[in-house]
Amino acid sequence: MLWRVLAFPRFRLITLPTPLERASRLGEKLGIDLWIKRDDVMELALGGNKARKLEFIIGHVLSQGYDTVVTTGALHSNHVRLTMAAARKAGLGAYAVLYKHLPYVEPALQGNILLNSVFGGNVFYAESQSGVQELTERLVNDLKARGKRPYVIPAGGANEYGMLGYVLAAFEILEQAYMHGIKPHYIVHASGTTATQAGLVLGLRLAGAEDVRVLGISVGRSAKTMHERILELTASTARLLGVDIKVRDDDVVVYEDYTFGGYGVITKEVVETIKTVGLLEGLILDPVYTAKAMYGLIDLAEKGEIRGTVMFLHTGGIPVLFQYAGEFARYA
Repeated sequence: MLWRVLAFPRFRLITLPTPLERASRLGEKLGIDLWIKRDDVMELALGGNKARKLEFIIGHVLSQGYDTVVTTGALHSNHVRLTMAAARKAGLGAYAVLYKHLPYVEPALQGNILLNSVFGGNVFYAESQSGVQELTERLVNDLKARGKRPYVIPAGGANEYGMLGYVLAAFEILEQAYMHGIKPHYIVHASGTTATQAGLVLGLRLAGAEDVRVLGISVGRSAKTMHERILELTASTARLLGVDIKVRDDDVVVYEDYTFGGYGVITKEVVETIKTVGLLEGLILDPVYTAKAMYGLIDLAEKGEIRGTVMFLHTGGIPVLFQYAGEFARYA
């Protein structure tokens, strides 16, 4: 099954596999065998899960003769930062529409905002998420009028080509686990636009590892919305791959209990999680994505709902911590 994924055009952006390391101190505290899959450790623009997706998305863009990419995201978007970098590496034009979300923090020139500037990204701002589509359509039409061939990448790289990055990652994780002599019972991660979770679920099914449970910790959306989207993405990607595999409802597990009031909301619990993990493991989390996912993992372990060997997929997002330093300082 793996050859079907590798047959798609791919523009190499990162060195794989990313590290898999045991978090022995935190794991001992929680009574589990805890491992961290370090997708924050990548050479492209400070890394993160979107880089895996962009390898296949940019591969598709180049193979189809597009010369420009346009994408969208929140003010602190890791996806936009990595898209800007990937586009420049591939010699493509790079544009993005960012939206202001609540709670709103005025964007200072730091974190991902700063890095977008470093990569020369052409960034436009919508007043709210509802205005993103209209502004994006106007931008695309303007680019076409100027003779460009733009390709629109959805937020988070959440399309079938982006999915391929984490279908492939599922095989990588299983191979590394085998080399370490472990068998993961759970893979826990921050889930937003759902392509990472959907890719892992489909990849594990393709690899015949259906007993490994993928637990998505929602960073904002409702579990119902995410569940439906994951089923849609896995079905459409299975069709793209030409495989007859249907992901079942119970293959998709999303927790909506750890959003702390919504997407981008930063609370004392979130900051304390960042500090605890930093103290025990020297690991950096961000307040919007990975800290919420880790809080969920810790809570589930303390309740006894997850046991045995647990893998935490660190999806990156380190620049967000600096972009929201003021919010962090309120609770530090």
